[in-house]
Amino acid sequence: MTIGLLGRKVGMTQIYDESGAAIPATVIQAGPCHVLQVKTQERDGYEAVQLGYLDKPRRLAIRSVRGHVAKLDSKRQRSRATAGVEPTLKAGCEPKRFVRELRGEVNGYEIGQEVTVAAFGEVKAVDVTGTSKGRGTAGAMKRHNFRGQRASHGVKKVHRHVGGIGCAADPARVFKGSAMAGRYGNQRCTTRNLEVVRVDPENHLLIVRGGIPGPNGGYLVVRQTNKVR
Repeated sequence: MTIGLLGRKVGMTQIYDESGAAIPATVIQAGPCHVLQVKTQERDGYEAVQLGYLDKPRRLAIRSVRGHVAKLDSKRQRSRATAGVEPTLKAGCEPKRFVRELRGEVNGYEIGQEVTVAAFGEVKAVDVTGTSKGRGTAGAMKRHNFRGQRASHGVKKVHRHVGGIGCAADPARVFKGSAMAGRYGNQRCTTRNLEVVRVDPENHLLIVRGGIPGPNGGYLVVRQTNKVR
C-alpha cells in the first residue's frame, strides 16, 4: 500500500526532545484527502492513487471538475444508462483544489475513501515535494553561489560578473546547462528522507525535522521515503 498525502506548509518552528535539545521542524497540514480515482494495471497500464485535497466551492468549479467527483445528470449519461453501460464510480465529495496521483500499490484504497495523517503513524521518514520560492531573475553569485571576481587592480566594475564562458576553436560553442544568470527558484523540488517528529491526527498536522521547499501555504505532496540511510 502506497502511503502518501497532500497538504500545505504551515510554517517552521522548534520543538524539544526528551533530552532538552531544540529540533528545527516544519509543520505540515496533511489531509484529509479523498481518493478520487484508483488506477490499475489492467485498465490504465499502471497503478496509482489519485488524491484530492482542500474543497473548492462548486460555483468556482467548472462542470468537468464537478463531474469528476460526483455524478451529473446529462444527456450523455442518460444515453449511456439506456444502452446498459455501467456508470463510472465517483467519490461523491466536493470538487478539490489540489489533485495529484501517487504511483505505487493500490491495495487498500477505494474510491471515496478519506485518507488522514494517521496513515503516517508508523512511518519514520518522508519525502516532501513542493514548488520552491520564486526569486525572479538573479545573477550567478546569488543563483549558483559563485565567489565573483577579484577586488584588485585591473578588475573594473565586473566584480559580480560570471567571467569567461567561451570555448576554444573546438568546440567553438557554449555548452548547454552552463551556470549563468537567470530565473532563480519557482521549480518543483523534493526534500528527501525527513524524519517524522510528531503526528497529530486530531488537528491533521505532521511535524518533520528540517526545512521543506515552498512558502507558507504552498501545496505539498508527502510520501513515505524509499531512501535507506
